Amino acid sequence: QVQLVESGGGLVQTGGSLRLSCAASGRIVSIRAMGWYRQAPGKQRELVAVTSGGNTNYADSVKGRFTISRDNAKNTVYLQMNSLKPEDTAVYYCHAVAGIPLDNHWGQGTQVTVSS
Repeated sequence: QVQLVESGGGLVQTGGSLRLSCAASGRIVSIRAMGWYRQAPGKQRELVAVTSGGNTNYADSVKGRFTISRDNAKNTVYLQMNSLKPEDTAVYYCHAVAGIPLDNHWGQGTQVTVSS
């Protein structure tokens, strides 16, 4: 079993910054990918950013504003969010593809609220 624990959410004004962290623990075997998803009220969960094998991908809506990074020694992934907009308001979920056999793992979510 892999546990993912997020931290760093909160309330920020438009244009502000936040950094989310997600630490993986438990039976960490071959983490193939780690990333962040978000879900706003009444909307489907969507991919924000993912890192795998040194590659990164971002949703078009966050390109140039968000940066995903990973510390393999700490089994931790970060999401630096700059120039935040009200439309970034959502619950942000950490996600990992890990284990043998590979499976999806989710954190409990952390609320990010951007006030206008």
